[in-house]
Amino acid sequence: MSRPTGRVLTLLELLQSGGTRTVAELADRLGVEGRTVRRYVDHLIDLDVPVESVRGRYGGYRLAAGYRLPPLMFNEDEALAVLLGLVAGRRAGLTTTHRAASETASAKIRRVLPRHLARRLDTLLDTLAFTDEPGDVDTPDAEILLTVADAVRHRRPVSIRYTDRDGRRSERTLHAYGIVAHAGRWYVTGEDPRAGEDRTFRLDRIADARALPGSFEAPSGPDPAQRVLSGFATAAYRHEVTVRIHGTVEQIRARLPAGIAHLEEHELPAGQDASAERWRRVELRVERLDWLPPVLASLDRPFVIERPDELRGLVAALADRLASCARLA
Repeated sequence: MSRPTGRVLTLLELLQSGGTRTVAELADRLGVEGRTVRRYVDHLIDLDVPVESVRGRYGGYRLAAGYRLPPLMFNEDEALAVLLGLVAGRRAGLTTTHRAASETASAKIRRVLPRHLARRLDTLLDTLAFTDEPGDVDTPDAEILLTVADAVRHRRPVSIRYTDRDGRRSERTLHAYGIVAHAGRWYVTGEDPRAGEDRTFRLDRIADARALPGSFEAPSGPDPAQRVLSGFATAAYRHEVTVRIHGTVEQIRARLPAGIAHLEEHELPAGQDASAERWRRVELRVERLDWLPPVLASLDRPFVIERPDELRGLVAALADRLASCARLA
């Protein structure tokens, strides 16, 4: 690479770090005169890099938004952070429908990595282990994700075509409060004005989204993430479970998080410590009961099953099996 070309790329890197750079500052960093800086800026403009000239006492040059992404200059730490973010995003399922975009982006960056950094990255990825297995997760369309995000930001109603878990299709209007990433999936939560109730939708099940005229007021109360978790805990499933557990909130939440169980809290008498151990009612809605007895046992706290009777039988059966194993020589 010739020295002028190298300096032009260095100029691009300086501008990409943000803010307005004076001609004097750029000339000092590049080791050239001010008129040479202006010539380098012209080179970038010829390459369709959107460089703006800022007038005034604190004027100089800065990057503007362009119609396409200009060449990006990463230092080693930045390149490594981007690549690891792409790996983690694919692993967590937090990508868009165009999964190949993540893979081609990784390939482009890796092709231009310095050889020593590429070797170190390969070493890291070869020795990196995850505690969970990657799931085969359906991911949302990028355009739908961006359309819904814009509706959230500007508090505009959005029309969506949705397919629920039973395959039923519907078209509805949503006042979207926020987008939430949870357990490898994207969700949008908001009010369905026709039903007058909050709803949570999986973004990968939305076939089309378009913003509508008008606006709405954001509600007070729980943030979008808490609304999604509360919705999971109170969704309609085959079994409704109510258990009273004697313990602290932390002890209970360690095994029954907010996305699984609703923890009923009552106003305490004056002077009583809210964090102390006491009887608390926990409500769950689940498709299957067989996983609950081991979870309740792992709490290692006194508990009383209020409903359903079937759960009492499963807990008793687990206790018998444990007692039988304990008696084996």
